[in-house]
Amino acid sequence: MPASSRPGLSACIITLNEADRIDACLGSLAFCDEIVVVDSGSTDGTRERAAAKGARVIERAFDGYRSQKDFAVRSATHDWVLCLDADERVTPPLRASIEAARDGGFAGAAGYRFARETKYFGAPLRHGNAYPDRVLRLFDRRRGGWREAREIHEHASVDGTVRPLEGDLAHDAYRSLSDQLGRLERYARLMAEHMHARGRRARLANLVLNPWWRFVRGYVLRGGFLDGWRGLVYAYVEANYVRQKFIKLWLLERGQRL
Repeated sequence: MPASSRPGLSACIITLNEADRIDACLGSLAFCDEIVVVDSGSTDGTRERAAAKGARVIERAFDGYRSQKDFAVRSATHDWVLCLDADERVTPPLRASIEAARDGGFAGAAGYRFARETKYFGAPLRHGNAYPDRVLRLFDRRRGGWREAREIHEHASVDGTVRPLEGDLAHDAYRSLSDQLGRLERYARLMAEHMHARGRRARLANLVLNPWWRFVRGYVLRGGFLDGWRGLVYAYVEANYVRQKFIKLWLLERGQRL
């Protein structure tokens, strides 16, 4: 398809204090026609770095991960959008796949899904619950988007065919163990509040068995042990997140403050 008739493509990113990672993210999106960055109050120069890379930067108060991403998508110029987090990068093989699909006019698809590879303490995780973490991030906003009610662990969805693409989305998820533990504690609270608001109840089995099952499924059944000590640490921390989530839900049911 001639370049002049290819569908336009907007990249959409939400940020908060990502100055150390935003350059790599934006650099991997150079093939897009537009980059939209929605920032929720960075104080480390993120907005300035993004603008210097040619992104259109919009400031907006944060009111939830899903809502922020939905706003970014609605702010885009083009209907086909590629959504990334600031700690993610489009790898060359994935870029080639996206450009090939775009050259074909994204024909026969409402969206595309691809694997996400998480870098953990300096090396990628290739097994367990971490990989392949297939995500729907390239889609036609006229047929879907970030439309579910949940603000945390949000997922895009579309009405129509979702096709797979070759290549990985690189995910440099955590700056340190403290960063990971802090994030997961926050995510556990948000998930507990979400479940509590919808009438979900925590049972004793949830506190005991659910964390155990998350560890066994990821580390044993899905081969997380093949990632060595990184796979072990990742599986333990993941299981602890599940434990925290249900403990917090348990406390909310009993009127306790988190």
